Amino acid sequence: VQLVESGGGSVQAGDSLRLSCAASGSTFSINAMAWFRRAPGKEREWVATITAGSGTTTYTDSVKGRFTISRDAAKNTMYLQMNSLKPEDTAVYYCYTALTTGFSFWGQGTQVTVSS
Repeated sequence: VQLVESGGGSVQAGDSLRLSCAASGSTFSINAMAWFRRAPGKEREWVATITAGSGTTTYTDSVKGRFTISRDAAKNTMYLQMNSLKPEDTAVYYCYTALTTGFSFWGQGTQVTVSS
């Protein structure tokens, strides 16, 4: 599976951005997809997950109520709608997928910069 993120950019605090992650290849075996991020000088952290079957979503506490993860199965694309962005959301955002076979894949990342 290949993953390609897009939609990053530089915005002001309070603005919104929508990230996209387009999947290709053996997408029929996707079990779940997720977003992670790595802020400057910090470890990579999990942001949100969506399961392939039920579409169950989960979020890290710091983004609950502001971010929404979704997936368009027909387009093999996952999204992260980010509202009320804060400077602490500044990071490289990575798309991740886990397959039913046990394999997992990462995208190349997209930069999100939020200025105050």
